Amino acid sequence: MNGNWLILVLAMMTILTSCIQNDPNLNTTGEDILDANLSYIDDIALAYHDTVYVPIYSDIYAESKLSSVLLTATLSIRNTSLTENTYISSIDYYDTSGKLVRSYLDRTLLLKPMQSIDYVIDRSDSSGGSGANFIVTWGADKDTKPIFQAVMITTQGQHGLSFVVDGVSLKDR
Repeated sequence: MNGNWLILVLAMMTILTSCIQNDPNLNTTGEDILDANLSYIDDIALAYHDTVYVPIYSDIYAESKLSSVLLTATLSIRNTSLTENTYISSIDYYDTSGKLVRSYLDRTLLLKPMQSIDYVIDRSDSSGGSGANFIVTWGADKDTKPIFQAVMITTQGQHGLSFVVDGVSLKDR
């Protein structure tokens, strides 16, 4: 009987600990590894500036306007230059009505050559609505041609939905 009790306790401990989801972005002290690799600077004079609009579909209609599906949305910003820095001065998230929901930066973010950064809108966050968007303001010493994309994804049961949209420069509009 004592052996069976021990096996039962070990089995329960295994089941309980296997259900714990560790955040892969956190180190052993709880620090966000992605944020730890970021550098911030004071504002500097740059020769090239642009503003990019990135649509976010965190809430899409399914079957009718009365039924919608929430998605996880990731804003991905990638410095594609092998040699030049890109500076991100603002990342603002707006809802369907054009109201500012949140600002992600309070100082300029330095993206080193080939560095990327992601901002995630959790699936449970419906604050943006079906017409949410990011406005990203950036600069560099020359046009480094960074990539601004949004990746949306959801899964339910055995079905999944995912798609990518590109940001659009507002410079010449």
